[in-house]
Amino acid sequence: MDTNDTTDRETPTRRETIKYGGTVALGGLLAGCTGGDGAEPDSSDDGATENGSADDASTDDGSEDSQSEGDASYTASISPTGEVTFESPPETVFTRLTHHADMAFALGRGDDVTALHAPDYYDGLWNQYVERLPGVSLDWSGLYSSWEPDKEKLYELDSDIHLADPAWVTQLEGWDREDIDEIAENVSPWFGNSLSDRHQEPAEEWADGYQYYGLWEQFERVAEAFRERERYEALAEVREGLLSTIEDRLPPEEERPTAIMIAAADIEQIYAYTLSNPGFLTSHTRPLGPRDAFEGSVESGTVVDFETILEADPDVILYLGGMEPGTDMAGRRAAFEEDAVGSQVTAVQNDRIHPQGARYQGPILNLFQLEMTAKQLYPDEFGAWPRYESGPYPEIPEDERLFDRGRVADVINGDL
Repeated sequence: MDTNDTTDRETPTRRETIKYGGTVALGGLLAGCTGGDGAEPDSSDDGATENGSADDASTDDGSEDSQSEGDASYTASISPTGEVTFESPPETVFTRLTHHADMAFALGRGDDVTALHAPDYYDGLWNQYVERLPGVSLDWSGLYSSWEPDKEKLYELDSDIHLADPAWVTQLEGWDREDIDEIAENVSPWFGNSLSDRHQEPAEEWADGYQYYGLWEQFERVAEAFRERERYEALAEVREGLLSTIEDRLPPEEERPTAIMIAAADIEQIYAYTLSNPGFLTSHTRPLGPRDAFEGSVESGTVVDFETILEADPDVILYLGGMEPGTDMAGRRAAFEEDAVGSQVTAVQNDRIHPQGARYQGPILNLFQLEMTAKQLYPDEFGAWPRYESGPYPEIPEDERLFDRGRVADVINGDL
């Protein structure tokens, strides 16, 4: 495509209707530039930021207030990109990590996603949950796998928006700030934030003013970019009801179980993950307040063995990726049960090894994972979690569900 040949067009193309604005846009862009922690293949409300408030999103970014009569343009803002001006809502969506892909899905754009990390894996995992949303479908299979995106492929995909964090992308080999600006100018804006996952430090060139968001605060800003405020508010209302139920029924801290979260494609190499550190990776465990069996001695991504787990002796083991269709949960339990050391762990003896989905969750997966983790940790308060071995998210009796599946499905499908 010839990005500079615009003089002979009588009307602007769709690509020209999305542009940057404001003084905090990517460096060099307004001057006309043309030129960590891996994702698994895989305050408790997760709504506060380090430097701002979710409640400010609709005014600070001018998404509605910037419009004047006869002017259809609107703006939205997110760190580290800054303010972006849109003249029409994006239709096709590039993503890199699944928290952004799930946001697009929640806003009714699941089938408009053009790329994501490990698409076939996450298509299978997400559809385990989508099965319980009546009338909703999702197909990410066969998409471009964007963990290490190729710049020329982004031109080819020609997406209307890049829901990806440019500060993270520039950490990848072959990408620098000029490449980011070039794609923003010639294809479409970047509008994502990923270093909020566990409050990672950005590179020096992005550090000035980089802002951390809770999962739902970031979702609110993404919804503004798509002009989907009503969908966001409807889903946020479901979440608030779920969190209120959890808060009202949580037992006192001293009565809560100890827990750990692990992941292992091969039981010989077990990775441990924290449950309550800042960032959206813990947005489904932090509100539930389990006690860390490792007592802070193990950082996320640390390799542990059965001896280390027995020393911590958790009441509950949360097995990351256990809901993925190819995962053998029965076999993973058996690996503990048949080991002389692993079999002594309290969670193993009490049959409390439970599956989890993904840490890079968006709003839809977050609702399900809050519900399932509440049941896994506190069956007496929230109803027992079925002993899961395979298949989709279990069919929970209606009177034991912690959120309304029908309402979530309606919002995704645009029935507000």
